[in-house]
Amino acid sequence: MEIKMPIKFHGNYVVSISSGDTENRERCQKLTIRALAAEEQAHAYKGIDENDMPSHQITFYDFGCKRIVEGKLIENNEERVVFRVKNKEYGFSPFKPKS
Repeated sequence: MEIKMPIKFHGNYVVSISSGDTENRERCQKLTIRALAAEEQAHAYKGIDENDMPSHQITFYDFGCKRIVEGKLIENNEERVVFRVKNKEYGFSPFKPKS
């Protein structure tokens, strides 16, 4: 499935990581999102229910550190994408400076 939110390699984004009642919001850069191939899913996630199986690999940098997570796409629109990664949700949206 194609990601609807425009992604620019040199863009700035807000990543919100939520788990239960806790949410952390940070800025991130160098966001890339790619769909996992069926072969990758079958090899890496044997025995996992298809409803819980990660569909995409997400790479981004926050505070200069490279982070790579694999998650299931659960929200996909032009202003925000959200992935479920185990018991957390990672939401990405373009950073908009306050005017």
